[in-house]
Amino acid sequence: MIADIYELSPLQAGMLFHRVFAPASTAYFDQFACRLSGDVDPERLRRAWQQLVDRHAVLRTSFHWEGLDRPVQVVHARATLPWEAMDWRGLTAPEQAARWQAWLDADRARGFAPDTAPLMRAAVARVADREYYFCWSHHHLLLDGWCLSLVLAELFERYEAMGVGRAPRLEPVRPYAEYIAWLRGRDRAALEAYWRETLRGVTTPTPILQASARHAGGARVDAIAARSLGPDRSAAVRAAAARHRLTLNTLVQGAWALLLSRYSGADEVVFGTTVSGRPPELP
Repeated sequence: MIADIYELSPLQAGMLFHRVFAPASTAYFDQFACRLSGDVDPERLRRAWQQLVDRHAVLRTSFHWEGLDRPVQVVHARATLPWEAMDWRGLTAPEQAARWQAWLDADRARGFAPDTAPLMRAAVARVADREYYFCWSHHHLLLDGWCLSLVLAELFERYEAMGVGRAPRLEPVRPYAEYIAWLRGRDRAALEAYWRETLRGVTTPTPILQASARHAGGARVDAIAARSLGPDRSAAVRAAAARHRLTLNTLVQGAWALLLSRYSGADEVVFGTTVSGRPPELP
């Protein structure tokens, strides 16, 4: 049964496009894995998660685009959270760790079908009498990083309330549909005019010449590069940012702009960065 249908936010539409364009990519697959210690009740934990899905429409949402002028998200009246329970107490600690990593890798490779709700699942593996591995996987289409603490706070409240036989103490729900309605009420012509003026003269993406030559086939390449600066150099970078009255984020973005200019051969470069922001006028 369908409870509601509405359009996607622009960010959701972008993520859905990338999912359809590159189905094997795990760019928007989010995996929250941890180890639980103590008197954990897996069945009560499962019920707490299911109550979350029952309460929040966005956690019962699927996404559809075939044969439509524009994609829509469909809220289902009911969606059962896929839940997997395993008992590995008969394995050694190294065997448990290896099996857990293999499970996480397989879970990530499985991904999600955007048109099938819910786009989230959970699993718990018991490794000792009072020790568990736990994983909550979901697609980024449903929620962002700001929401993780909210979801987990409500989960813990529900789990605790069930344990002592009381009703959970929860704030009223603001449905995601209200945000979509707020977006639809904005002046899109004014927004487009702003960005056309801001980006006037920019006609092509910033080229990365070496990367373009190396990946001429057009295949998407995902990679993570990490480098530790060490305490002395880190302190020097922070001092430089403070000296010029800049945030560390601004300094890093400036360095990235210089790098793009060097590798593209262009004096003017354009790049984007993702932020977890909320408009101040939107409660």
